[in-house]
Amino acid sequence: MSYVRTFLPWIVFAVLPSSQWQWAALAGLLVAVAVTVQQRLAGAGFDALIIEIGSAVFFAVLTAIAFADPDSPVHDYSAALSSATLALIAGVSLLVRKPFTLGIAKRTTPREVWGLKPFIRINFVITAVWTAAFAVTACVLAALAHAGNGHSTPATLVQAAGFVIPMVFTVRYVAAARARAAR
Repeated sequence: MSYVRTFLPWIVFAVLPSSQWQWAALAGLLVAVAVTVQQRLAGAGFDALIIEIGSAVFFAVLTAIAFADPDSPVHDYSAALSSATLALIAGVSLLVRKPFTLGIAKRTTPREVWGLKPFIRINFVITAVWTAAFAVTACVLAALAHAGNGHSTPATLVQAAGFVIPMVFTVRYVAAARARAAR
């Protein structure tokens, strides 16, 4: 559930009509801010809100561009830019040794596990998979946009796969890790 909440602004942006992209960007921004505020009030630390804060910044910039020039060429590549931004955020979180999934995982994991090497390694692997999925998704969406199919059914399917595949991987990988730990 926490991954859905984390990526809710991106999901909202993806499902709203492309012809209304400025409003979709604004909706993404509002959802990103609301999720961030709600999670902070619930006690989440900034380490657990890396994607949410990055989302708010991205959607603030995209909203400004979209309202300033609704016919901007950025519109055609907005889906690719979304995935590229997520890849950048996730990749930087790995580079600074603070994988974004670590903060999310701490929400449902006992404190005594947080510093254990297997827990940290699992989160590096999961974040690396999310980063790769976002990067591949961005490349495919950019190619579709370049071919004039940036707002097509295939593009929507690629966007969905860019979230579903790493989410399924995360659930299965964590389950396998827990099973190994139980043995």
